Amino acid sequence: MVKPNRNVITKEHVPNLPCHTKIPVAKTASSINKCQCDPRIIKIFTKLVRITNMKHISSAKISYKVLKKLASDDYLASVLGPLIQDSTTSAPLPPLTSPNNNITVFLDLDETLIHSVRASRLGPPINYNFVVGGEGDVRYVLKRPFVDEFLWFLSQSGFEIVLFTAGSEEYASMVLDVLDPDGLISHRLYRNSCKKFSRSFVKDLWNLGRDLTKAVIVDDKPYSYILQPENAIPIIPFTDDLGDDELKKLMSGFFTRCHEFEDLRDAVKHYVGNGVAYSNCIEKLSEDMWG
Repeated sequence: MVKPNRNVITKEHVPNLPCHTKIPVAKTASSINKCQCDPRIIKIFTKLVRITNMKHISSAKISYKVLKKLASDDYLASVLGPLIQDSTTSAPLPPLTSPNNNITVFLDLDETLIHSVRASRLGPPINYNFVVGGEGDVRYVLKRPFVDEFLWFLSQSGFEIVLFTAGSEEYASMVLDVLDPDGLISHRLYRNSCKKFSRSFVKDLWNLGRDLTKAVIVDDKPYSYILQPENAIPIIPFTDDLGDDELKKLMSGFFTRCHEFEDLRDAVKHYVGNGVAYSNCIEKLSEDMWG
C-alpha cells in the first residue's frame, strides 16, 4: 500500500498549476524561512498549507482523524484573529431604526465609490468632480460612474447604508459631505473602527451590532474583509475609467435579487461564486506578506 506523500502539493490543491506539477512543501517552507518575516506569519502560512493538504487526503489512509471542516470565515478568524491588533475606538452601530431596513450594506470609499488624488505641481487631473481639503492637502475627487444612482437605489430599496473606510475621518468626512448631501448613508465608520494586521487595515463586521446573515460588504481590497469573506462582494478598483459600470451591475444584479435569500451569505455565493472571496483573501494575504 502506497502511503500518501504529505509533503507535496499537486494540481488539485492549486488549480492554476499545469498538469503533473508538484511543489514540495518543505522547499517552499525553506524559502519562506529565508525571508525576513515575522515568525508568526510563517506559522500562519504553514497552517494554511497543512490544512489544504489534509482536505484532499482520505482519513482512511492516514493515522489521525480529520477534524470537522470549519466555515472559511471562521477558519480565517481563528487563525488570524490573535495576530490582528485591535485598536478600535468606536462602539457598535446604533440599533436599526426601522424593521424594514433589515439588510445592512457596508461600502468602502476609495477605489470603490470614488478615486482621489492629491494636488501636485503638475496641476489637476483631466477628470474630477469636486475638490476637498485645505492648504497643504488638496484632493481632486472623481466619482465612480453611477455612484449617485447606486446610493439612491439602495436607500429607496430599504437597505441600511454604512460607509466603512480605512481612510482618516478628517479626509473621508469632507468627501462624504459632498458625495452624500442628502444623507442617504446612515452611518460612517473610519480608520479608528478598523483593526491592523501586517501593513493593512481589516474591517471586522463581527462586533458592529448587525446580523451577519443580513449584511454584506462591498470593497475593492480583499484584505479588508479577510475575517468575513463570505459576506463580501469584491469589486474592481476604480481609478479613472469613465466607462466603468460595476455599480450599475450591482444594482441590476445582486441588490435586486438578494431579498430572495434568507441568509445573504448564500446570495453572495450565488452572485460571486462559492469561495471566490475566500480565495481572494488568501491570495492578497500572501502578496502582502511575501511580496
